[in-house]
Amino acid sequence: MEKEVSLFKEYLVDERQYSDETVKAYLSDIREFSEFMKETGDFTSFDKVATLDVQVFLSHLYNLNEARTTIIRKVSSLRSFYNFMVREDLVADNPFEYVSIKKHEKALPRFFYEKEMNALFAAAKSGDNEQLNLRDSALLETLYGTGMRVSECAGLTLSDVDFNVKMMLVRGKGKKERYIPFGNYDKQALQDYLTQTREPLMQKYHKTHDVVFVNHYGDPITSTGIEYILNRIIERSSLTADIHPHMLRHTFATHLLNRGADLRTVQELLGHSSLSTTQIYTHVTRDHLQRDYRKFFPRSTK
Repeated sequence: MEKEVSLFKEYLVDERQYSDETVKAYLSDIREFSEFMKETGDFTSFDKVATLDVQVFLSHLYNLNEARTTIIRKVSSLRSFYNFMVREDLVADNPFEYVSIKKHEKALPRFFYEKEMNALFAAAKSGDNEQLNLRDSALLETLYGTGMRVSECAGLTLSDVDFNVKMMLVRGKGKKERYIPFGNYDKQALQDYLTQTREPLMQKYHKTHDVVFVNHYGDPITSTGIEYILNRIIERSSLTADIHPHMLRHTFATHLLNRGADLRTVQELLGHSSLSTTQIYTHVTRDHLQRDYRKFFPRSTK
């Protein structure tokens, strides 16, 4: 069975070009299913799994009170795994092929209002370490000012940033590349951070890599490290809400649409492959829609 999993991993990395985190998630779901099958029966190979086994596994997940979205993700991982094995003639059938779990309506994305963003920017500059405050400010400006994913931000390199034309080359899901413009606030914050924080840290700890954002030892920052920094920023602010890097991505999209940006422009900036993914943001721009409706529709008011 290790052979099938190993081949599937190669397929995800080489053909699908998924990120390390995505590959880990797929393999974790397959491992969980395999362990469950071993604990509940005489599990010797993937081609021995029947529809009844899948139903028992789903019942097990529901009994664990797994979130519906988590169960949907695990089923999707296992369905993809079996589709791959069917294609490679490693198994005859896909027992997950007809498993269907009704999705709940997507929750509206949480975002910050402009006043809240101003409070976060002020808090980023108010830490005890002035050198790291510059990094925190640049990190916040970049996440909010470009809408990039936290993994994209962690992987940003010096050669990806062009200060002359104010554009960043970002590598997104499936290693797809896109260019994102950035503004003067982000440009100044990045330049201050690079010269006054990153360069001294790199020299102090004898580091030579080209990743833009670093931790206090000069090593490349991780996605978890970025989350930690953002949580520290919100602790120093007057805000009571929890923060997640994706909220800054939601805020970027929402503020663009509220100021009249085209939906397809926002789709391209976010790196969404489908416009339907971007359309969820139209639900959080009601103020803008209502204002335009009252302004332009002839029978909206007396």
